[in-house]
Amino acid sequence: MEPAAKRASSGATMALVALLFAGNALNYVDRQVVALLKPTLQATFHWNDGDFAHLGSAFQFAAASALVFVGWFIDRLGVRVAYGAAVAVWSLAGMAHAIAANVQQFVTARVVLAIGETVSTPAGVKSATLYLTPDRRNQALGIINTAPNIGAILTPLIIPPFAMAFGWKAAFLVTGGLGLVWLAAWWWGTRSLEPVTKASERAPVNWRELLSARSSWVVIGAKFLTDGVWWFVLFWMPDFFNRVFGMSQARLGLPVAIIFSLAAAGALTAGGLFPRLRRNGLSIDAARKRSMLFFALVVLAMPLALLTRNVWLAALLIGLGLFAHQGFSTNIFGMSTDIVPAGRVASVIALGAVAGNLAGMGVIELAGWSLSNGFGYTPMFILCGGAYLLALGWIHLVMPQLEAN
Repeated sequence: MEPAAKRASSGATMALVALLFAGNALNYVDRQVVALLKPTLQATFHWNDGDFAHLGSAFQFAAASALVFVGWFIDRLGVRVAYGAAVAVWSLAGMAHAIAANVQQFVTARVVLAIGETVSTPAGVKSATLYLTPDRRNQALGIINTAPNIGAILTPLIIPPFAMAFGWKAAFLVTGGLGLVWLAAWWWGTRSLEPVTKASERAPVNWRELLSARSSWVVIGAKFLTDGVWWFVLFWMPDFFNRVFGMSQARLGLPVAIIFSLAAAGALTAGGLFPRLRRNGLSIDAARKRSMLFFALVVLAMPLALLTRNVWLAALLIGLGLFAHQGFSTNIFGMSTDIVPAGRVASVIALGAVAGNLAGMGVIELAGWSLSNGFGYTPMFILCGGAYLLALGWIHLVMPQLEAN
């Protein structure tokens, strides 16, 4: 019979993974509402494509700026307190969109939301490093990394019809309020967790060591080269289906949901692929890089979406791109837990997210410029296709041999 302590420990870690999954899903629900309600918000606030791009880039810039301090925030306060405080901030900011009386107030709410949401990913990776044994981490990270996709699948199916029935303000109030429910569950469900590593949950960050370590720059560079794809799809795909295929706000939820369903499959595939390659006798370096190469080749299908006039084939091809993105991204997170010391992993992930958000800001602005000047979506899709092979090349250049820290 299984010892009671072991059963309790297993139950606590399962609860942790479930809470991290739910928190990450809510993070992306709140982010995606603006993109899905673009036609309504454009009519309300009189935005053009350039204005909409600026709104998205303001979000990315605020997130990137905040992320400079997020790793320190988590490593100093501890993941339990830091994550709980962040969810409280972003939930209230999400609800504040509903009371914005003008564009400036709406943008302010958006910026505060961005700042709060930056804690989610570094806190999740830090939690996995601290509280899960190495044999459980990659699978858990794969599960957690499906959460944005679940949020992004459900949001386009639920929010547009909900907003049409009850108004766009109600959509922000409900999605923001869900975070406060999660906060109560987080505070109760994590009260008995104990670290499985020798690293302290709260520790000072040695920035000199962090910035001089090759392992830090492997993660930062990979995030910079690949995260722009995610932000481009999340922010512009509802407009893509509306503009290119003439789909109304009420109908575009299904192709967007298909895209993010495939993205979720990518995260789960990565969560199982790396451990399987390791069981087959491959080293950490070979297993990680072969897994990444597989996803980098799959994403080459994404630009073909520009060549079809069939909306469902386009959704499938873009979905393959996000399948590959999430698979590659899960491997970046898993690689981080392998090669970065636990005491500074949140700071490294946060700096990687800074780089990724700045890249996302650039791609979002590029899309606004390209659409306003008659180039359409072609430049962004070409960038998406080549990003992952470049990222894998960067990883191998900076660290030819990945080794566990």
